[in-house]
Amino acid sequence: MSNFSQLSRSLAIVKKDMLIFYLKGPVVIMGLLFPLFMFGAFLIGRNLTHEYLFVALISMTAFFTSTAVGPTIIPWEARSKTFERLISSPISITTVLFGDMQASLYFGLIITSIISLIAIFLHISVNLFIFIPAIILALLTFAAMTILMSSYPPTDIPADVMMLSSLVKFTLLFISGIFIPLENLPWYARAVSAISPLTYLVDSLRYSVNIPGYFPLWLDFLMLFIFTLIFFISGVAIHKRVLEKRFT
Repeated sequence: MSNFSQLSRSLAIVKKDMLIFYLKGPVVIMGLLFPLFMFGAFLIGRNLTHEYLFVALISMTAFFTSTAVGPTIIPWEARSKTFERLISSPISITTVLFGDMQASLYFGLIITSIISLIAIFLHISVNLFIFIPAIILALLTFAAMTILMSSYPPTDIPADVMMLSSLVKFTLLFISGIFIPLENLPWYARAVSAISPLTYLVDSLRYSVNIPGYFPLWLDFLMLFIFTLIFFISGVAIHKRVLEKRFT
């Protein structure tokens, strides 16, 4: 089967995911309402510039929106038995997961674009030549991360996957330089923050609003690209390994 044929099938999966999952209650809560509540908590009692607030808002929006859909798709479909029908059709598991990854990517891209345009309209000066590739790379990374987060445990209970993914997301949120800049953290906290892909989005967005970053900009982009490959490849490998357990 040609790569073009597999790509067209993945787009059909994207359309299916959009129609079924974008308006699911957990997706709306975790992808739309939660980042707004977190930003409100971050904003209260802080005397920060508009640029710092912009970085925090866009980082949290991109992170939560692009990780809201993916972790729930496979468990929901395994429970409704549609996942079995998908993998028994002439389509590879990699293509199925690539379609799910795109659904996460597009959901994050739509919401993040809307919030970004509103913020820029309010006279936030942004270097788009840095901002656009940073956002696209980060959304790809977070969308790929959802493939890994949904791979284990091999369950058909969405709450199990959501609980584990929420634990991972909250941990990354508080070590990634959003609430406390990396330069103000002790050395061991900075070392831990380096394993979070969200760190590199926050750092690159700081460059886009003319705030000095902690890492070189090229390193931010490179690390996001590396994380994307690691998350997707390892996620697909684990999904293939536990595929039989998901139906037992």
